[in-house]
Amino acid sequence: MPSAIEVRKVPIHSVADASELAKLIDDGVMAAERVIAIIGKTEGNGGVNDYTRIIADRAFREVLIEKGAPEEQVRQVPIVWSGGTDGVISPHATIFATTDAEPSDELRLTVGFAMSEPILPEEIGYVAMIEKVAAGVKVAMERAGITDPADVHYVQTKTPLLTIHTIRDAKSRGKEVWTEHTHESMDLSNGVTGLGIAVALGEIEMPTDADVMNSRDLYSSVASCSSGVELDQAQIVVVGNARGVGGKYRIGHSVMKDALDADGIWEAIKDAGLDLPERPRTSDLDGRLVNVFLKCEASQSGEVRGRRNAMLDDSDVHWHRQIKSCVGGVTAAVTGDPAVFVSVSAAHQGPEGGGPVAAIVDMS
Repeated sequence: MPSAIEVRKVPIHSVADASELAKLIDDGVMAAERVIAIIGKTEGNGGVNDYTRIIADRAFREVLIEKGAPEEQVRQVPIVWSGGTDGVISPHATIFATTDAEPSDELRLTVGFAMSEPILPEEIGYVAMIEKVAAGVKVAMERAGITDPADVHYVQTKTPLLTIHTIRDAKSRGKEVWTEHTHESMDLSNGVTGLGIAVALGEIEMPTDADVMNSRDLYSSVASCSSGVELDQAQIVVVGNARGVGGKYRIGHSVMKDALDADGIWEAIKDAGLDLPERPRTSDLDGRLVNVFLKCEASQSGEVRGRRNAMLDDSDVHWHRQIKSCVGGVTAAVTGDPAVFVSVSAAHQGPEGGGPVAAIVDMS
């Protein structure tokens, strides 16, 4: 049986800052060698060349090593950074560590991690990548001690996207790639990964190559997929609930039906186990919400609730940044805290124009 989980959200005071992680360790909240995953937001542009993710990754790993965790072990810790804190979204990290707790028959937070087989550039956008992601999700579920897919509430991934270098590599071997536009490949990699998660959890049957980025009715309700230049495999973190692990945290999920669906956020918090009024307010959370994790996407219709917007036509500010800022504001209005994990590019992750929401709460 996996260990119980301690989870804390900490602010990031500058791009290379990991001082709050160091403080958690110094204060005895968690041990460096027991940190098993970190998921956070950095303040870069969120694009292909967002190097704030690499800077933050290095800073957090260096603290873990400095505080006594073995270097080889630290290299294997999944650290997933989503770049871009547009609008009021505040840079932060959510840190997961194992802890000692009495076993419990209550459903409590559990985390499992896996790496997929290497993903070749010519596989990005095709069934071959879906299959590799799905296989990795099943391994992570097993490591989390989860046997029922219904107990999976959040799957955070980081996958490779296409760069000029990897496109050239594929061509040198006589292979074609799905797109030669590197920024478009970010949406593509995220979307294919979402399909892989949905297949692994039995949400959909195996799609075809033609379904990728086209059949938007095929999606996962728990997928949160990011991509970048940092790796050539799918890095997979499965977060759910299991009996027997103990601890005081629990996770739940729902979906936002569109960019303004605050009720979808509240439903995720309620699904995690908090007893809230029919029409809750931020004050009802009473400090028990650890964090929320969302994906968002500009609707392909160019509308929200029947009203036209210009996000998809704007040549000055990419729609990635606009929808992230919008949903970040809606989410912060619910939680009362701008340090929320809102990530863009949600193809095949939640309904078209909306996205999945996961919430971790303190049940103590």
